[in-house]
Amino acid sequence: MKFIVKILLTAIVVYALSKLLEPHIMIRAFSTAIVFALVLAVLNFIVKPLLVILTIPLTIITLGLFLLVINMLIVLLADKFVSGIHIENYTWAFIFSLILSVFTMILNRLKKKWSF
Repeated sequence: MKFIVKILLTAIVVYALSKLLEPHIMIRAFSTAIVFALVLAVLNFIVKPLLVILTIPLTIITLGLFLLVINMLIVLLADKFVSGIHIENYTWAFIFSLILSVFTMILNRLKKKWSF
């Protein structure tokens, strides 16, 4: 149940961000945002840990800022897997992933605070 709520919250944030950044990031429908959130969850579970392990030296040199680049790459990879979403370029993918990370972090903290 927690997984479904997390996917739905992520889909809401993704859809809202796409409307906010409309000319550069476009999502056709809310159902596409749900599929995109599912693909992001799978990629974050499988691919992201591998990328983090492979880039440990670079992450240490940049004091952890390279993790933002990894988040951007995960978003771009999810964009390639899901039809119905278009992200214009790397800059907008970086902005999108940064805002998405901040909002999901806030939602996770609120969810933990309200959970019993």
